Amino acid sequence: MARQSISFTKPNDEWLKAQLDSQEYSSKSELINDLIRQARKQQVQIDWIRAKLDKSERSGFTDNTKEQILKQSKSLLNG
Repeated sequence: MARQSISFTKPNDEWLKAQLDSQEYSSKSELINDLIRQARKQQVQIDWIRAKLDKSERSGFTDNTKEQILKQSKSLLNG
């Protein structure tokens, strides 16, 4: 495993320490690796949604832009 040295802002370091204090993670390394895994998974989902939007836009099914579709989807989700 690659070893890194990184610095955190005070609020981020305090948040990390709080997570360790809750004993959900045994080390900052474990916590950071979990956050990175979550971000990578989220990026896969974002890429999938973006591809679906691009395909829909190209199909001529709608004249709306990606931004308009996203805005409409968010408004429907938020009630």
